[in-house]
Amino acid sequence: MNYIETLNYIHSLGNFSKEPTLDRIKAVLEVLDNPQNSFSAIHIAGTNGKGSVSAMLHCVFKTKGLKTGLFISPFILDFRERIQINGEFIPENELCNLAEIVINTGIKLTEFEFITAVAFLYFKNNECDIAIIETGLGGRLDATNVLTNLKASIITKIGLDHTAILGDTIEQIAREKCGIIKDAPVITSFNQPKEALTVLNEYNLIIPNIKKLKVIKSDIFGNQFLYDGYFYKTSLSGEYQIENALMVIETALKLGVSKEIIRKALENTFFPARMEVISKNPTVILDGAHNPDGANALAKAMQKYDGEITAIIGMCADKDCEKVLETTLCYCKRAVAVEIKDMPRSLKAEELCQMAQKYSTCEVAKDYNTALEKVRGEDIVFVFGSLYLASSIREKLKNFYKV
Repeated sequence: MNYIETLNYIHSLGNFSKEPTLDRIKAVLEVLDNPQNSFSAIHIAGTNGKGSVSAMLHCVFKTKGLKTGLFISPFILDFRERIQINGEFIPENELCNLAEIVINTGIKLTEFEFITAVAFLYFKNNECDIAIIETGLGGRLDATNVLTNLKASIITKIGLDHTAILGDTIEQIAREKCGIIKDAPVITSFNQPKEALTVLNEYNLIIPNIKKLKVIKSDIFGNQFLYDGYFYKTSLSGEYQIENALMVIETALKLGVSKEIIRKALENTFFPARMEVISKNPTVILDGAHNPDGANALAKAMQKYDGEITAIIGMCADKDCEKVLETTLCYCKRAVAVEIKDMPRSLKAEELCQMAQKYSTCEVAKDYNTALEKVRGEDIVFVFGSLYLASSIREKLKNFYKV
């Protein structure tokens, strides 16, 4: 198969086409001689912040000089973004070749199980020293939860998301996320809800000490802060990235990385669609916030521009759209609703607009080009509601604002 045929095959598998279990991924990896045992790993679960923490840690160990794998989901720029080594996406030909190997096992997998097996093979074949592995959904029955050589487990902030699958309480969701914890240090956020802590406190936790934190500056262009008297700066913007950075710092220090390497890595990490500044004049921000906790984090940044913001919004129907819109649109003078391109789970623009009108003036755009024309000339534009929206609209945004 060529690259396009390979992608079409992978997408045809579906992520919810089979019952959640580790049996299939274990069977495939056994046939493949258990590639997941060939490298050290840091395993990351949580509701919000997984991707940012993964990206920062990837940069930390790459800066340290280790051959560092990264496995994340979903992708924003390119499907191959999901599997990287030292910042380089898996080459198309290698993805095709490894996909054939997984197919030839004869074991039917879901899309996420399949790409997990491909990633582990890729990291083994390229002799990675360490891999940063983000769970896809939950933790206990996530396909990535077959790792054995763990250096650390990280549980980022837990909130309500995927409730139909993981449970409809914070405590139930936390129990699923904590299913990744094994015999390795466990690092978590200082900002966990108390319901999550009732589960997390069953483990020997490393929690960043908020008393050692002094924030110097935090805005949409990044953060500067002192932690335990040492200066750090994050290229990733939004105040919530300080919370994520502290987990990275504690993890890296626990694993023997110097503060200077951590400092350099945090300053140089790039991760699209997480409070990403598309344009400075006008100010255009792209963010993947799609659940209540993510919306709260985004709202903190929006407060500075209260009443000046025009929003472009697109959301999936299986999310808590009402809560996200209630939390964010109160800071917007108006919104433009779009349907997410090529996403069957997307809310229709008309339905999203009707919901949004409870909280702000809203109008419908038939497509992304129309939405962008409707916000032309606005000084402050926030685009949010889904990582899938961020992925599909990002290049149009950059071209529209000639970035």
